[in-house]
Amino acid sequence: MTERWPGIPYESWKDSCATLHLWLQIVGKYRLARTPWVNHSWHATFYATPRGLTTSPIPVDDRSAQFDFDFVDHQLIGTLDNGAIEVLPLLPMTVADFYARFLTLTDKLGVRTKIHNSPNEVADPVPFEQDTIHGSYDAEAVNRFSRALVQIDRVLKDFRTSFLGKVSPVHLFWGSFDLAVTRFSGRPAPLHPGGIPALPDAVTREAYSHEVSSAGFWPGGGPVDYPAFYSYAYPAPDGFSTERVSPSEAFFDEKAGEFILPYDAIRNASDPEAVLLGFLESTYDAEARLANWDRESLDCPRGRIAVPRPI
Repeated sequence: MTERWPGIPYESWKDSCATLHLWLQIVGKYRLARTPWVNHSWHATFYATPRGLTTSPIPVDDRSAQFDFDFVDHQLIGTLDNGAIEVLPLLPMTVADFYARFLTLTDKLGVRTKIHNSPNEVADPVPFEQDTIHGSYDAEAVNRFSRALVQIDRVLKDFRTSFLGKVSPVHLFWGSFDLAVTRFSGRPAPLHPGGIPALPDAVTREAYSHEVSSAGFWPGGGPVDYPAFYSYAYPAPDGFSTERVSPSEAFFDEKAGEFILPYDAIRNASDPEAVLLGFLESTYDAEARLANWDRESLDCPRGRIAVPRPI
C-alpha cells in the first residue's frame, strides 16, 4: 500500500531536487515567455496533478501548448491542441542536456520560443546551456515528492475555500520552488525592498504590491534544509513573530522571517490534514488579527461539497 504522506528527507535527494528545480525553471520560463502578465506572476506557475506537475495550456500564437511533468512514468510530455505529442524521458542528465532536449522537443512540435537562459532566485546562477554540474535524477525520490505535493495541494485548496477576498490559486513557483497559496487584505503594501537573488526588483515589488498572508511548502534547500511548511505576512504586523500558533512543533524562524512547520510533524500526525489546517489557520489568524484585516468581509466557513455558500 502506498503511503499517503510519503517520507521525503531532503538530504537523501538534495542533488536530484536541485536538478529538478532547474529543469522546472526551463519549462516554466517557456510559459513565462508566452503568457500575458497576470498580477503577482500568477501566469508563470505550475499546478500539481495526480501524476506530477503541469503548466496548463500556454498560448502560442493561434495555438495552445501544454507541458506535463509525469513523475510516475518519468517523462516530460509536450502536447498541442491539434493532438501532436512529443515526449522527453526523465533520467539522469545535466541541466545543459535537458535544456537542449527541451528545445528540440519544442522544435518538433513547431512551437520553439526564445526563453531567458539563466535561473532565477538561486545563488550564483549558471546559464542553462553551461550547467554540467547538476545532473542527478532519483526517480523514486521524485515520485515521493510528487505524491507529497498531491496531498499538500489538496489541503491548501481546502484552506483556500474559507476566504472571500482576493486569493491566489494553489500553485508552484519555479523560482523559489514552493507550492503556495496567498490571501490578500485588499490594502496596498509598502514598496518591497527587493534584493532577491537573480530576480529583478520590479518583479518582486509587483508580487508584493498588496498586503498578504501567504503559506506553502518547500521540499528543502531554502531557509531550512528539510521539507517544511511556512507562513509569513507582508508587511509583518508588530507582534507577529511572537504569536503562539498551532501545532506545538511550529516555530518562528527569525532569519527567514516566517513561521516554519517541519513536514515530518504533519506526516507523523494521527490526522495530518487537521494538523496542517491548524497551522494554516492559526498563522493566518495571527496576521489578520494583528494587522486589523476586515475579517467580517473576508472570512467565511470552509467550503462544503455540493453546498452553495450561504449569502
